[in-house]
Amino acid sequence: MFSEELIAGKVAARNAGKILMKYFSDSNKQVKYKSLNNPVTIADYEADQYLLDFIGGEFPDDGWLSEETVDTKERLNKSRVWIVDPLDGTKEFIEGVPHFSVSIALVEDGYPVVGIIYNPYTEEMFSAQKDKGASFNGSNINISKKEQLKEASITVSRSEYKKKLWEKYSDNFGSIEPIGSVAYKLGLVGANKYDIFSTIAPKNEWDICAGDCIVREAGGLVKTINDKNIIYNQKKTLVTDPIIATNSILFNSVTDLLY
Repeated sequence: MFSEELIAGKVAARNAGKILMKYFSDSNKQVKYKSLNNPVTIADYEADQYLLDFIGGEFPDDGWLSEETVDTKERLNKSRVWIVDPLDGTKEFIEGVPHFSVSIALVEDGYPVVGIIYNPYTEEMFSAQKDKGASFNGSNINISKKEQLKEASITVSRSEYKKKLWEKYSDNFGSIEPIGSVAYKLGLVGANKYDIFSTIAPKNEWDICAGDCIVREAGGLVKTINDKNIIYNQKKTLVTDPIIATNSILFNSVTDLLY
């Protein structure tokens, strides 16, 4: 149903990834700070402009929400909206850590129907479309089927890990792995590279939307800790409740643990 959008999104993600890689090894990334501890680089802006031009050119009637594009109310009146992060994991990108990604999603009436996450350094492509399943580098993927937290691996934010926010749970999981880029972590969980993703800190729609689609289509779920689905294309784009992505059994175990 959304195959044209999926194909266009994958092309866009690869090309935006080429822009990011052009700057990845460059010492002059022209880093600025939008706010405290919130950096942006020339690569963010250049990739964003490319995505806006390409996707906007292919689908001119759709709405647009991107971390690096000035937001307008116009998107709120659209049933179809592209939700994009041209460089998720900017801090890692600046540090030279290859945990960053291009995240592209299409939302229809608040629900993600296409999701693409691409790590251009590792050339890992995660993608999904509604009711058609999810794939990793062209192969179908399914969420972890593990049921016991003690056997499960969880991937979490590098900053949350550094702040020791997960230290008290170290005995509850099989392993706790800090990785940059929220989108990338969600892709890895969808592809069953890890069993669980969770974040305690608030996240924006563009961080999680594509990954939401991929995890769901892989047979998992992405919900807030209070068991609510995330509705996208909201006036306020920040999701303030902790988010968990995994299978339904582990989800209940994680919520019991964190609540």
